[in-house]
Amino acid sequence: MRVLGVDPGLTRCGIGVVEGVAGRPLTMLGVGVIRTPADADVGPRLVAIERGIEEWLDAHRPDLVAVERVFSQHNVRTVMGTAQASAVAMLCASRRGLPVALHTPSEVKAAVTGSGRADKAQVGAMVTRLLRLAAPPKPADAADALALAICHIWRAPAQNRLQQAVAAQHALKGRTP
Repeated sequence: MRVLGVDPGLTRCGIGVVEGVAGRPLTMLGVGVIRTPADADVGPRLVAIERGIEEWLDAHRPDLVAVERVFSQHNVRTVMGTAQASAVAMLCASRRGLPVALHTPSEVKAAVTGSGRADKAQVGAMVTRLLRLAAPPKPADAADALALAICHIWRAPAQNRLQQAVAAQHALKGRTP
């Protein structure tokens, strides 16, 4: 499975591609950050993020796009920018017919470090170790994008089994005796 992870943000949108399957060593295929100027209008910034994501989709041909689920923050301006960048990533994937998975920051931290309360340095260190990199990806947004991809690869088999069980349960309820 090849997953494009997106850590959404208007100023720095982390992006990373990881390939592999649960239980086997994973491989990083690319990592980077799509940057936009903080003093630019929102519209052109979103277009720049769209272009950047489209380039990554063209170059790496992922099977799925994993995006950080936007969560409530105290800074409304920050959460709005994050939500807008997240929507662009979901739109780009959906336009190509790619599935999109959303993972909360605590899910990603727990999957990668074992603790949902891990800090950025711990996430970066574990991403470095898991992908056998020489150094942690910089900035942290890039490491977070890789962590999202890792989280999805590791959690997808369990999530698929759960979805199949729920579907089977619904099918049983729909049958008449």
